[in-house]
Order: sequence, then structure tokens, then C-alpha cells
Amino acid sequence: MTQALDLFLELCAIPSPPGEERAVADRVVAELDGLGLAWDEDDCGPRIGSQMGNIVCRVPGRVPGGVPLFLCAHLDTVPLDGALEPVVEDGIVRNAGGTILGADNKSAVVAMLEAVRRIVQEERPHAGVELVFTPMEEIGLIGAMELDVTRLEAELGYVYDQAAPIGEVVVGSPSAQELELRFHGRASHAGMYPEDGRSAILAAARAIADMPLGRVDESTTANVGLVRGGTARNVVPEWCELEVEARSHDHERLGVVVQQLVDAAAFAASVSDCTLETRIEPKYRGYRFRADDAPVRLAVAALERLGIPPTLSLSGGAADANVFNARGLPCVNLANGMIDIHTPDERIAVDDIERMVDVTLALVDAAREA
Repeated sequence: MTQALDLFLELCAIPSPPGEERAVADRVVAELDGLGLAWDEDDCGPRIGSQMGNIVCRVPGRVPGGVPLFLCAHLDTVPLDGALEPVVEDGIVRNAGGTILGADNKSAVVAMLEAVRRIVQEERPHAGVELVFTPMEEIGLIGAMELDVTRLEAELGYVYDQAAPIGEVVVGSPSAQELELRFHGRASHAGMYPEDGRSAILAAARAIADMPLGRVDESTTANVGLVRGGTARNVVPEWCELEVEARSHDHERLGVVVQQLVDAAAFAASVSDCTLETRIEPKYRGYRFRADDAPVRLAVAALERLGIPPTLSLSGGAADANVFNARGLPCVNLANGMIDIHTPDERIAVDDIERMVDVTLALVDAAREA
């Protein structure tokens, strides 16, 4: 097995759900130490509930000219429910333990570390390369939001966090807002005095029925993801809470749909003789690149160097790239071949792990020549 595959299997065997990334972080910095690279870790961990802060490593050997890059990967995975037993079968890495593999995002971690190893050992010239490793991405891009981007010398960057065939370049990601809608009714005995009760669950159900949900239009989605309420089967429920999200590639349209969600909840509460508490929280800001923007041009050039046909796409999800773009530091998300992420069927081809190392080196070369 190759050095990159060995490291990938090792990292995937280490659990790292959000907030519990320390063991993986220690293994990553051990790799950096082995290459003689200096790194530092910020102090955001205790503030955000994580065992680690953001780790930044600057690779020496910069030559004049070109475009300095940063490469970012997150060290957490979604929570797991089972054992981590990564195996290689017919050229595919999967988990035999009945839960996620962790290719999201450890395959990116390995591609970046292996590419930097080759840069150091081969003394490859570059215009500037920085590595960023973040915690708690999976629960809201929290680590990246705490990063002081002024620490970076890079002019643009890349994350590899799109579950799609290599060659896909994500040029747009949506803005998102989350809503908590809590209905308050009146409890009563459901068998003896149902007339005295005011069902908060009924109010919530009316609201859901009136909400614009699913794919609202070509650029917008909305979803009620969690419903909680009531105290017992024989009690008219006095409370019910909905957790809702909306996303859109059109930021103004997002505001319109969020207002429609709130209006549906308010109307349902009023006709059900209930009251409503509403909390709305912006989660992340979307972005959109043009084909001639520098980070897209460099990505396309790197892929074409390797004979990989590039395709430009929009994503319905978010990544740390959203945070960097919102802070004014251009960052593009590149697909890296992951399949069925966040599920027990998560997997990635060994060849795709190796190809993303080549893509990384091609990016570095294209940036040096830019």
C-alpha cells in the first residue's frame, strides 16, 4: 500500500466526531513535525467546545511571483454509530464496522499532507502554500468561523469537500438560515377534558402543512428536520418545537422564504389559539464565482494538466469555503471522489485518493506560474 493510503486508513480508524478531534489532530501535527514544518494552533477550542483549535502550517520554499495558496480540510466527522474498521476491497476503501468511514474529510487531509510531503522532499518550488485544519465543521462550520484569516498569507484557497467525481469545481454554494419555532398551547386531560386543551402539536402540524418545503424553486430549498412536543399520550400537548432550515443561492430570495415559513407558523398558532416563539439564526453566507475568477481558472488549469475534464457546478451544501469567501478570502470547493458520505455506505476509491494528491500538486504548479 502507498504511504497516502496507509495514513488514510490510520486516520479513518480514529473516531473524531465534532468536538472530539484531538487524537486526529495529534496525528496530523505528528506528520507536520516529521516533515520539519512549523505549525501553530489557535485557542478557539475551549470557546467552541472542541478539544482542538484551528491548526495553521506554512510551508517554506516560496519563490517570487505567482499566487500563494491555502488548502483547508476539517478534522471532524459526523457522529458515528458503530466501529471504525476501514478495509480495502477491490480498490475501494469502506468501513466494515457498520458506520461512516470518515472519508469526509480525512481523504482531503491525506491528499494535502501527502502533496506537502512531496513538495518538501522533492524541494518543489511554489508561490506559497499554507495548510489549515479546522474542527467542528460538520455542525455549522464552527471552527473556520473562529479562524483569524489575517494570519494567512495566501490570496486564495481550496477545500476538497464535495462528494462527486474528481473534476467537479463548485462555483456556488447557498446561503442558509435556521429557525426554531416553539408553539405554546394549554395542557388538559385528553380523555376527560379535551375541550379545555389547546394542542401545540396540532398548531405545528397546521404550520407544516402550509409551509413552502422541499425544492421551493430552482435555487431554494426548505425543510422541517425535527419535531418535538408533548408530554404523554393522554395529555393535550401544551408545547411543540420545530427545527427548520432554508437555503438559497439567491440571498434575497432566502429572506422571502424564511418570512413565508414564519408567517405560516404565526397563522397556524393564531387559528389554534396558541402562542408562538420564533428564533431565526443566519448560518452561513453563500457565494458564486464566475468561470474567469482566479480560483476557478487555476482549478480548471490544474485539472486539465492531468487530463481530467473540469465541470463547473453549484452545490446545495456548505463547507468551510463559505466562511472564507464571506471573510473576503476566495476559496473554491473541489470534488474529491467521496461517495455516500454521512452513511454506513461511505466509500472512496484508492485511485481517487492518489489522484487528489496529483490535483493538489498541479494546483501548486499552476499557482506558481500564474
